[in-house]
Amino acid sequence: MSEENTDGVVTIEASVNSIFYAQSSPGEPPYVKEGDSVDEDTVVCLLEIMKCYRSVAAGVKGTVMKVMAENGSAVKKGDPLILVKPE
Repeated sequence: MSEENTDGVVTIEASVNSIFYAQSSPGEPPYVKEGDSVDEDTVVCLLEIMKCYRSVAAGVKGTVMKVMAENGSAVKKGDPLILVKPE
């Protein structure tokens, strides 16, 4: 789920209570980092729910402004994960 805030930046939010992963496995590069371009279908992170993994797509075309969540951290539904400036 994503929401556009007042300054035009889209916030990609956690859709469920889960664990946030910025990369597919330890030692792998992150899915995205600040400055990366993304499309609607670009996978930006994984959310783990009871050992099931859900990939999260950007849902918007633009540039990653900030990764808000820390890799391996617990997130709650609605927590901001990544900020994207739309094109």
